[in-house]
Amino acid sequence: MAINLEAYQEVLSRLKPFNAVLVAVSKTKTVADIAAFYAAGQRIFGENYVQELTEKQAVLPADIAWHFIGHLQSNKVKFIAPFVHTIHAVDSLKLLQEINKQAAKHQRIIHCLLQVHIAAEETKFGMDEQELQQLLQAYASNPSAFAAVRIAGMMGMATNTANETQIRKEFHQLHQLFGSVKTTYFNNEAYFKELSIGMSADYSIALQEGSTMVRIGSLLFGERNYSQM
Repeated sequence: MAINLEAYQEVLSRLKPFNAVLVAVSKTKTVADIAAFYAAGQRIFGENYVQELTEKQAVLPADIAWHFIGHLQSNKVKFIAPFVHTIHAVDSLKLLQEINKQAAKHQRIIHCLLQVHIAAEETKFGMDEQELQQLLQAYASNPSAFAAVRIAGMMGMATNTANETQIRKEFHQLHQLFGSVKTTYFNNEAYFKELSIGMSADYSIALQEGSTMVRIGSLLFGERNYSQM
C-alpha cells in the first residue's frame, strides 16, 4: 500500500493548534487504503465521484463521515443523499434546493458548504459574490424551504500556482467574505463555522488564513492511481 501514516500523523499535529479538521481525500484510492487510515483513527473521507463514493460507502464502516468534495450535478444528488454527511461544493441555488429535496426524502439533514470561486483559473467551479448573495437572500427569505440542509460554512480552491503570495491573498479574501456572511446571515448560528480551504500543497497557508477544514489526498495516499479503484 502507498499510504503514508507518518505524514498522516504530521498533518494531524499541524492541524491541532488550529482546531482544524482533516478530510482525507480518498478519490481513486482502494477500499484497503481507506480501511488502513480508518484503522489509524481517521473517520472523515472526501470523494469526488458519485459512483465511486456509493460503491465505497456500501462496503466500508458505517460510522465514516463521507464528504462529497467534487463538482456535483443536481441529477446525481439522489444517489448520495441517503448517507453523505457534508457536500462541500454547493455552487448554485438549484443544487442547494435539490440537496434539500433529496435529504428530506430520507428524513436527514445534510451539511452544505457554499463554494466561492477565488482562483485565477476559470476552470475551477464556484459562485462569484453576486451569485453567493442571491443564494443567501433566497435562503434567508424562506428558511423553512431549506429545513433539510444546514449551511455550515464555505469552501474555496486557490489558484494552482507556486506563488504563495497569491494563494494567501485568495484564502484571505475568502476568510473575510466568510466573516461577512456569518455576520449578515448566520450571526446566531453556531453551526455556520467551517471554512474548507487548503489541500496538500497549500494547507499550511490555509491554516494561517483561517481554515477549519483541510482536504488532503496525495500527502496521505500518494499520487492518484486511476487504474486501481
